[in-house]
Amino acid sequence: MEYLWVLAPSTGVGLIFYFAMKAVFNADRKEREALAEAEQEAAGQQ
Repeated sequence: MEYLWVLAPSTGVGLIFYFAMKAVFNADRKEREALAEAEQEAAGQQ
């Protein structure tokens, strides 16, 4: 049981890092989609 307490902090930090990076990549993907859509609209108006 002691092994679980030893591994808990590392696992917690790993999970926080995973969710933070997932949020960053999702935001980047959505920003790229919005930029592509804006460029497509701008090209259509010319």
